[in-house]
Amino acid sequence: MVRSPAVVAIVTPNYWDDACKHLSRRDRVMKKLIPQFGEARLQSRGDAFTTLARSIVGQQISVKAAQAVWDRFAALLPTPPTRLAPDAVLALEPPAMRAAGLSVRKVEYLRDLAAHFDTGQVHVPQWQQMEDEAIIEELVAIRGIGRWTAEMFLIFHLMRPNVMPLDDLGLIKGISINYFSGEPVTRAEAREVGEAWAPFRSVATWYVWRSLDPLPVEY
Repeated sequence: MVRSPAVVAIVTPNYWDDACKHLSRRDRVMKKLIPQFGEARLQSRGDAFTTLARSIVGQQISVKAAQAVWDRFAALLPTPPTRLAPDAVLALEPPAMRAAGLSVRKVEYLRDLAAHFDTGQVHVPQWQQMEDEAIIEELVAIRGIGRWTAEMFLIFHLMRPNVMPLDDLGLIKGISINYFSGEPVTRAEAREVGEAWAPFRSVATWYVWRSLDPLPVEY
């Protein structure tokens, strides 16, 4: 049975203003970047399963392409919900998911993700109390979820304030442009830049992403 779609509340971090003040004091680039985006800030849709499913769909394709595939995938459900239900995904036939534009691997990953949630193998109620690394360890046990995806989840769903995804190409490119005049940047150099951002590395990362693309990424 497909659960009825629920209204998803948009949540923003309560630490954002303090983080912006801290970053503006500590970092000359952040002092210039932050005012460019006014009141815009990170948003969470408050639904763990949908956030992870969207991140799997978006792997290795553009934001525009990912949205198109997601829309076709969601349309497969009897009533396309804003909050995706794991049992509804498990009820879909893999060929129909493939026809929506999902690769064979992504179909397998989405079904494995749905199975983990449906059977309670992930401890969603405990996540708010768990450390970042403990959550990452639990998530990477799911097929198709690596460290980068887990870190995106920490930022976009749990809104953890101090995550720095060093495997993110956009972050490395943004640091190169904003801090090194476009010169190549190593992970060690990026990590050093991030030391000044602590304990709000997630917020600084978000602004670096926005410097490359004014439209915020959503999960």
